[in-house]
Amino acid sequence: MRRDTILIIEDDEASRTMLAEIFRDKYKILEAADGREGIEVLGKNIGSIAVVLLDYLMPVMDGFQVLERLNEKKLLTKIPFIMVTGENSPELERKGYEYGIVSYIHKPYRTEVVKQVVNNAVGFFLHKMQLEFVVKNQMEVLKKQNGLLEQQSDRLKRMNEVLIESLSNIVEFRNLESEQHIKRIREFTLCLGTSVMNLYPEYELTPEKLETICWAASLHDIGKIVIPDNIILKAGKLTADEYEVIKSHTTRGAEIISRVIHIDDEEFNSYALDIARHHHEKFDGNGYPDGLKGEDISIAAQIVSLVDVYDALTSKRVYKSAYDPYKAYHMIVNGQSGVFSPKLLKAFAEVRADFEKLVKEYSDDN
Repeated sequence: MRRDTILIIEDDEASRTMLAEIFRDKYKILEAADGREGIEVLGKNIGSIAVVLLDYLMPVMDGFQVLERLNEKKLLTKIPFIMVTGENSPELERKGYEYGIVSYIHKPYRTEVVKQVVNNAVGFFLHKMQLEFVVKNQMEVLKKQNGLLEQQSDRLKRMNEVLIESLSNIVEFRNLESEQHIKRIREFTLCLGTSVMNLYPEYELTPEKLETICWAASLHDIGKIVIPDNIILKAGKLTADEYEVIKSHTTRGAEIISRVIHIDDEEFNSYALDIARHHHEKFDGNGYPDGLKGEDISIAAQIVSLVDVYDALTSKRVYKSAYDPYKAYHMIVNGQSGVFSPKLLKAFAEVRADFEKLVKEYSDDN
């Protein structure tokens, strides 16, 4: 069924009419005057609704009560919800994002802004549904073929790698990064991981484990697919609330790997989940999301954390120019980009020249 309908849940008739007129030339319009009625209309038309515009203050059930009820029914991940409000409260916005809304529309309405917010939300969710469809189909294919491929492990391994690369490329596309980014992350991880393996046998790393860690590192930022475009692509400085949303890509990435991406490799899944959640932890405990400290952070997450910082420093981003490798190296070892383990910094120093070669080999200009 085609999703060609907007549901407007708003108690003020004039506001409903104004929103309806903005989209009537492109969408069918359904209206509800309070939260309870909105839930009923949504239930009857869920297959055709492209986006829901939900007022914050309403009689019977307010916007957050509606979100609570729909969250119980697991519907918030199926349709994008945009909250409509006349308030300008950071706390209100944070609460909404925690519930799962994708954006806000503020009163009084500005037609072009409203259109853009809705178009972004619909486009993002269409992309998300396509990704879930691709992943689901790929998993079904893998399940059916698993019994036939017991003697063809190399082929199955390659299929997994293609899937992982496809998923990581989707993140790069949304984040306006080149396809070289994930290649660099894997190569840096292998290079630094090999150095750690040779210097510190107590971590019990092996070439086989490092290969798995390298592929798992490809999905370190998978959680960014659920971060709104207006935040993830912002060229200017993030607000405190926007930064909190960005930080959530670690926990959301772990959720996606745990619930959606089921590569037929238990060790890979374990590494991927750990790296996605903990690649922003710092050795002194000042990282996120769990504030892990010292060796409570796995060596895999520590390696990818340093690698991710180095690549961010030596790459051009929407908010900065690329630093040269010399400056990036010294920023890391001097603690300007967070605190890393002394062991990790020694291993990093051993392969500094190799990192500089990889920057050139996998340059975005190549």
